[in-house]
Amino acid sequence: MSQLTLQPGGKSSIASAVLGFPFRTEFSLAPLIRFWEREIAAGASVFAPAARTVLDQVRQAPELTGPQVDPAAIAAHIDVVHALMTAVFAPTFQDEEHAAALLPFRLQSFYSTPGFKRLLAGPDGALQFRMDADIALVLQVRILNAYSLILERVYGFDLGIEFPWVAVIKDPDTGLDRHFKLITSRRFLDVDVVGEAPALSDADLRGLRAHAADPAVLMRLLPADRFVIRGFSVVRAIEVTEPEVLSAIERELIDKESIVSTERFRELQDKLRALFRRPELELGLAAIDGDRVLTLQFGTRFEHACIFADSMKHKLADFAGSIHERAAREGRPIIVEDLQNYPDRTHVEEKLLAAGYRSVVVAPLFYQGDLIGSLKLVSPTPGALNVTHTPQLAQIMPLFAMAVRRSMDELNNRVQAVIKQRCTAIHPVVEWRFRQAVLGMLEREAGSDASSEMEPIVFRDVHPLYALSDIRGSSNHRVWSIQGDLLAQLGLAREVLETAHRVRPMPILDQIRHRIATHADAVEVRMGAGDEAGVVAFLRREVETLFEHLESYGEEVRERIEAYRGALDPQLGAVGKRRRAFEETVGLINETILAYLEAEEASAQTLSPHFFEMQRTDGVDYSIYAGNTLLEDGGFAPLHLKNLRLWQLIVACGIAVHVERVKPRMAEPLEITNLILVQHAPLAIRFRFDEKRFDVDGAYNVRYEILKKRIDKAVLRGSTERLTQPGKIAIVYSQSSEAAEYRDYIAYLQAQGYLSGEVENLDLEELQGVPGLRALRVAVDFGRARIEPTAPVLAAARSVLSSPA
Repeated sequence: MSQLTLQPGGKSSIASAVLGFPFRTEFSLAPLIRFWEREIAAGASVFAPAARTVLDQVRQAPELTGPQVDPAAIAAHIDVVHALMTAVFAPTFQDEEHAAALLPFRLQSFYSTPGFKRLLAGPDGALQFRMDADIALVLQVRILNAYSLILERVYGFDLGIEFPWVAVIKDPDTGLDRHFKLITSRRFLDVDVVGEAPALSDADLRGLRAHAADPAVLMRLLPADRFVIRGFSVVRAIEVTEPEVLSAIERELIDKESIVSTERFRELQDKLRALFRRPELELGLAAIDGDRVLTLQFGTRFEHACIFADSMKHKLADFAGSIHERAAREGRPIIVEDLQNYPDRTHVEEKLLAAGYRSVVVAPLFYQGDLIGSLKLVSPTPGALNVTHTPQLAQIMPLFAMAVRRSMDELNNRVQAVIKQRCTAIHPVVEWRFRQAVLGMLEREAGSDASSEMEPIVFRDVHPLYALSDIRGSSNHRVWSIQGDLLAQLGLAREVLETAHRVRPMPILDQIRHRIATHADAVEVRMGAGDEAGVVAFLRREVETLFEHLESYGEEVRERIEAYRGALDPQLGAVGKRRRAFEETVGLINETILAYLEAEEASAQTLSPHFFEMQRTDGVDYSIYAGNTLLEDGGFAPLHLKNLRLWQLIVACGIAVHVERVKPRMAEPLEITNLILVQHAPLAIRFRFDEKRFDVDGAYNVRYEILKKRIDKAVLRGSTERLTQPGKIAIVYSQSSEAAEYRDYIAYLQAQGYLSGEVENLDLEELQGVPGLRALRVAVDFGRARIEPTAPVLAAARSVLSSPA
């Protein structure tokens, strides 16, 4: 709604609405004089002598007793009017009460209490205030109130119209807004009927209640020119500043820019000044973001609609020992009436004193039990803020807490949007570092008009772990499945041509059969890269196009054609039985590994947080990076690294056992091998923004990445035997200390029923660029196959983990 304003000495928007008021009104004191006369009639009343005295004075001022009084006559007989008005306004409370007598249905007072005259009326008695209302609504309510009075006085019918107005004035002493609820009494209003009152049936009266909000219906049944309203009305202004301001603050804080817009922040401060009755009060807000404190102060220019961009940044440690820390620790507002007398002041309080502030309130803001920020109110006047303001603080703290929480959520959403745009999905363990980088970028952008780039993200001194569960010979199996399907399809096609040639011998049919046989011989001997596409294209172009004609050769040929068509995979358009079996088996193996690995990885994160990255091909491989620099609060110890290495070995056993258990469900007989790559020396990893992934950093560390790509092809020195073998776990290392550590783990797991047999010590043929590799190889104990969740197993392995590497 628009805000309407009444200004003294001029035509206001509300006053202009009076011009549309259709009723004739006359100012009269007759209703009040009748009240005094009733007091005389009740002779036993203790007020009777006073009433006779007042009426004697009224008879001496005939200008006041007529059916219509000139408002100008009031000033000439103000003493008489004052005496009459003692029946309306109690003399004892006139200095405290805000009330006035108004001309009928006009915003013009002819008598008012001192408080009303000072705040709500101009020198000429015209009311002056602001009000959130529409002009049309004001006029409508005035008309409805007039009809409500007419129905009550003339027809004895209560229309039930009541519309509370709230007026806003600026206190001339403080300059602060004050809110008053205006309650109007029409006790001293009479209604005179011009001629005979319009007749209203019971049905009309019921219809009036149904259309109580529609003046047009009332005007049609009760024409305004048939009535005259005489007398005066009484208005009382009840201060409702506190609930109105609280409601306004709540509405303001719903808006997402309420605390990050210069104008809105100033409006909030003005409302708080009105609530606390302190025109000099200043507002400050702080939001906690990790170990940072983002502060917003009045006077700061907000330009970015972002709590981070427009705030001053501090460290939580900067507030150690201050009233801010005390408020957070005690979980309640801390009120200091005079900072000058506050003991043990820190640099925070000294800075406030230097800025001229003497009185301060710091209130912690909690959201769902978590401390998310603080509210600060300051004043240069000692004692301006004190314990009497505790109730108001209790009401506004939850409102500001929600606003700060929403702004921080929006900041987090903005940070996440940048991370997703520039970095895709980030592992939760290192997300803090990306958030830190984005906030740094936003901070740099806030200080200039140019956009900024994210700083490099590098984690140094991290320990790498790598493992691979590979499907043995998957590439060959895939080729064999395709080869089998092509030979099956060529065989079905040859049967069609042979049958057709036997029914109707034609040299061309035999020639096409010969070409089919030639393709089959070639595929059977060797599958080339383009053979599959070439054979399928040949069959579609040279053979399948004949089927419509060949079906006319008889039932036997049609049966062969239907057999061919029935063998085709709808999606491939070719025979795909062996391929489907192979892909289903690969899928079964991968899903088995992934389900087990994901469950174990979740438990491993709780034991020692780390970066985890997994890839799925024909099998599953994963990389782990662990170390202090990856964790925001550090806390990574050598014990955690041992824990991960033992966990990795247990998981390799678990993968082998779980795949063994699903072999009866495999459509193709596939095997998996398991390999673990050990590297004691830590390395550095860098996030590549162009590729949106982590990679090792530095020339020396590249050796590790090369090794990961080639290690699964390693063979034993002096032979062609592959290192990785089904049913066994291969552990590749280059340092003797690494082998010693893993022998301890193997011995423990042999005792626990995970591994069995002799541990093989193997030398490997040199890989390109990576010499000097050795390996341990040990069999998984499928006989006992006791695979349990790793957490309790690791808990029982303390003696192993605490032994020297």
